[in-house]
Amino acid sequence: MPITARSRFIALFSAAGIIAAACAPVSSAVAAERYEIDASHTHVQFSVLRFGFADTIGTFTDVSGVISLDRQASENSSVEVEINVASLASGDASRDAAVLSKFWFNVEEFATMTFTSTSVALDGENHARVTGDLTLLGVTKPITLDVKLNKIDMDRAAKKEGAGFSITGNLNRLDWGMETAANFVGTDVAIRIEALAHKIDE
Repeated sequence: MPITARSRFIALFSAAGIIAAACAPVSSAVAAERYEIDASHTHVQFSVLRFGFADTIGTFTDVSGVISLDRQASENSSVEVEINVASLASGDASRDAAVLSKFWFNVEEFATMTFTSTSVALDGENHARVTGDLTLLGVTKPITLDVKLNKIDMDRAAKKEGAGFSITGNLNRLDWGMETAANFVGTDVAIRIEALAHKIDE
């Protein structure tokens, strides 16, 4: 059975960016700094239990967005992320086609999913809870992600300042109207995102 909307998409991954501001050391420099998500080093994954046997894992590979980090007032930080739903890859072409059909992600009608942050709350050193609006299948609902700031430093390969995050969360696909095979495929979707964003020169 096709994977459910375990749409870890949550590009959520991006939401992670928000925490940078929340966890980064205070600076007297410009209050807001903008970082662009590096899709080649960002992995937005979701997993869902299939028939009770094992989790099926899917990854969205086409992710874009901008994170605005305010190191002096983390509550003013923000992030906007967009995911190309058709970029889904689960390791099986026939399953991908089924999951992208009208019974699941309905990619022909809803080509993208988005995440827009609404708040960030510190939850220990280098950790925060980031809440935002996730739009999927034309439905917008709030979701909260646990975000760990791994590092803000010069990325020598890109020759730009980078900010890296590890993000986790969960959602119930039924809340977004994805009801297919609810008796056989899990409705609880686990989200995992590894994200890298680079500072925009302005």
